[in-house]
Amino acid sequence: MKEPILVIMAAGMGSRYGGLKQIDPVDDQGHIIMDFSIYDAVRAGFKKVIFIIRREHHEAFRKAIGDRISNYVQVEYVFQDLADIPEGYLVPAGREKPWGTGHAVYSCREVIDGPFAVINADDYYGPEAFSLIYDVLTGTEDDDRQHYAMVGYRLGNTLTENGSVSRGICTVDDKGYLRSIRERTYIVMQGDGAAYSEDGGVTFTEISPEETVSMNFWGYSEGFLKELGGLFESFLEKEVPLNPLKAEFYLPSAVSILIDSGKADVTVRRSADKWFGVTYKEDKPQVCAAIAAMKEKEIYPADF
Repeated sequence: MKEPILVIMAAGMGSRYGGLKQIDPVDDQGHIIMDFSIYDAVRAGFKKVIFIIRREHHEAFRKAIGDRISNYVQVEYVFQDLADIPEGYLVPAGREKPWGTGHAVYSCREVIDGPFAVINADDYYGPEAFSLIYDVLTGTEDDDRQHYAMVGYRLGNTLTENGSVSRGICTVDDKGYLRSIRERTYIVMQGDGAAYSEDGGVTFTEISPEETVSMNFWGYSEGFLKELGGLFESFLEKEVPLNPLKAEFYLPSAVSILIDSGKADVTVRRSADKWFGVTYKEDKPQVCAAIAAMKEKEIYPADF
């Protein structure tokens, strides 16, 4: 089998955080969250990393991380461009918002030639997640359907004390296959538990912190890119006319369509690690403290 590739989605600016959070250091050595993700990916077996970025961020990303890690892993850059759409389609007048995570991966169609994993740049997933996804990508081949994978997390391990978060709540069958993902766009901590709101925080419904959630850590066979292209065209035809300036093409939506049509299945591998991210500026001290604690436990080298 071909070697799996790690794809890192880093084209977003992080409006709630304020600034280019993907290159904000989280330890005294100046490392950023991506350093730890790539460290975990390399020791799991990945040998190539593709960064999806905006063209105007290329120099900043290259200086912040690309040049430093190029001695350990092959590095390539892909630019997510609003105008990068199939022939025959036009970008709506006034559209500035990117097309979403599905389009970000679609942007890699010319440089991916094997199975691949996809993560967010500003999320810390933990060492176990990369081993889980690598094992699936190197041990599974497509047959009459395509076989994908997703790393799931305990909801309670993904919440922040500093505001609401959006999470994809997963339904997983008794064989470990993903059946559906339901987006809850307003989830908060409530004591030792959690709750979600569908009216902007006016009323809340309790939700178990044991629920499995998607944090956008996916593993795909190479064939997914062809399917993604067709789904993106359908999105441009059907969804964009309804909301031309803001409609987005999301990876979970694409996967759900392929599951429902019987073209693919998704194995869910649940990680016991705690997820960390910098959704809000107030999250950064917690992330820094967590990284320091993991160095003390020798999960990462002290001088890394």
